[in-house]
Amino acid sequence: MAESDGSLVPERILELSERLSSVAGAKIGEISSINREAKMLAINALITAARAGEAGRGFAIVSEEFKRISQEIDEVAQALESQVRADLQELSLVGGAILSHLRGQRLADLALNAIEIIDRNLYERTCDVRWWATDSAVVTCVAEPTPEASRHASSRLKVILDAYTVYLDLWICDAAGKVVATGRPQVYPATQGLSVAGAGWFQQAMKTASGDEFVAWDIERAPALNNAPVATYATAIRQEGLSDGKVIGVLGIHFDWKPQAQAVVDGVRLTDEERARSRVLLLDHSGKVLAASDRRGELDETFRLPADAVGMGSYGAGHVTVGYALTPGYETYQGLGWYGAITQREPEAASTGAFQAA
Repeated sequence: MAESDGSLVPERILELSERLSSVAGAKIGEISSINREAKMLAINALITAARAGEAGRGFAIVSEEFKRISQEIDEVAQALESQVRADLQELSLVGGAILSHLRGQRLADLALNAIEIIDRNLYERTCDVRWWATDSAVVTCVAEPTPEASRHASSRLKVILDAYTVYLDLWICDAAGKVVATGRPQVYPATQGLSVAGAGWFQQAMKTASGDEFVAWDIERAPALNNAPVATYATAIRQEGLSDGKVIGVLGIHFDWKPQAQAVVDGVRLTDEERARSRVLLLDHSGKVLAASDRRGELDETFRLPADAVGMGSYGAGHVTVGYALTPGYETYQGLGWYGAITQREPEAASTGAFQAA
């Protein structure tokens, strides 16, 4: 079928326009070339007729008529060239606009799909942290702090980490912000006795009104976790694990951001040819690059969308089309104002489609 061999891809509009422009220009050029030869023959015939005197008068009349017809052919060819050029230029403009719209809409759809996958993944993290904060070992660790309680909680966290491989570590913090138990103390020894009292995620978790609330923190590097980029989710640990119990500590879970995010940007459905000229990005609310398909600029580069780029859409920037989509959130996770974005260069084979007659 045509769809399978690529004959109905949007770029075919411009390809056909350019082909028609080239063919039309060549054929009009051929007509002009042949007509020039005919004119030369008519002129030579007139010269010969003049030399023949009275005997050449009839031939001269035919030559003059042939010269007149050649002139009319010239006028028709010029008018055809002018009209075809105008129509083909308009066709190229219309085709380019349609192609730009289709490409932009497709990139925006793909960007939305990427940010939706992230949203659904991170929604599960909000469920995890609220659930694990009610675990008896976690609650006891801060309600009745003893070395034995911390060791038991640590072993419990390790069991969770072995099952949930998307996390780097889980931290139990007391009400003063001291980390009293982790799931991987041997892997991350810097977490022992660490104070997170100044961390935004800890402070906000301590202020949550009930066990149904959670804190979702922007991506940042965690020095105690070998400076790895993490998405931290936190909630209060409450007395007896009750939703309305007194706040006695905080559970912070650190999502291993890089491999999970990289899988999302690498998994966007682009052809191999498209992928070579595209860049898939996840951006935070300020435009900071959180993940990139080319592995460049992560947590360092800022990619700013235009001020009027809100929600979902696309725009052109020179020979590059950018599609973008704001996080829609998922279930109780409203997102953090992040965007999915895809930049894509025009195919190198694309030309201006200009009409030229030979």
